[in-house]
Amino acid sequence: MARVALVSYNPGEEPGADRDLPVLRAALEDAGAEAAVAYWDDPEVDWAGFDLAVIRSTWDYSWRVAEFVAWAERCAGLTRLANPAGVVRWNTDKRYVGDLAAAGVPVVPTRYLAPGDPVELPEDQEFVVKPTAGAGARYAARYTPRERETAIRQLARMHAEGLTAMVQPYVKNIDVRGERALQFFGGRLLHASRKGAVLEPGTPFDGDKVPHPRLAAWEPTPAELAVAERALAAVPDGSDAVLYARVDLVDGDDGEPRVMELELVEPNLFLWLHPRSLPVVVEAILKAAAL
Repeated sequence: MARVALVSYNPGEEPGADRDLPVLRAALEDAGAEAAVAYWDDPEVDWAGFDLAVIRSTWDYSWRVAEFVAWAERCAGLTRLANPAGVVRWNTDKRYVGDLAAAGVPVVPTRYLAPGDPVELPEDQEFVVKPTAGAGARYAARYTPRERETAIRQLARMHAEGLTAMVQPYVKNIDVRGERALQFFGGRLLHASRKGAVLEPGTPFDGDKVPHPRLAAWEPTPAELAVAERALAAVPDGSDAVLYARVDLVDGDDGEPRVMELELVEPNLFLWLHPRSLPVVVEAILKAAAL
């Protein structure tokens, strides 16, 4: 009997936000596995007692990146971790977008501003400021050139907290065609979804945001699939190293898909929207646990 840990976060007194977690656990147990939900920062968890630990919804990690990466490396020394610790280390820092660009993958143009760097912001277009360590649009905001001073205050706050900022043009086609998320599991396309724009004008960077507004099922185009596969092929340890992945795409000004983010740590699977994908996920997890 395979023993599988589904790694999540401790929600405290609040209900857990991962709608797929209980469904996935039940499906794994129905398939003959012993599945348990384990919090990544719980010192009492015996990770060596599992055949596989699958990071699923560690959605508080972006506040504690160094601690989380250190946990991933410890866990990987005790059991098989999906995704591997090296992939986790690379993907928790969104400077990987620059690595993708260097590998020839079409991406949203990105500049990085570390603490102490001179502040240079676009003067002729809307732009987005967000941290290189973030999830769920945390500390992300959209600005016009006239809002430069507000953006500078955000950068000052982020730099005071030791965060490096990303500055990207606001891709206007998001307001037209939305953002598409292509999800892969076990080395093949699992399903795809489309969502509306997350960053509404005027929303404070430290305000609450809906991370997946107006989510709906989506049939990816050949061009979208091709760009997603190019992104996965550029993962440092190779796409064969990852059990799961989500590639977030938007259309550039030329109408062609570009990678906005490549999620290899804890992407939401949206199984509630794609229930037919559940058996595929279960099969891939059990196969990985048997390696």
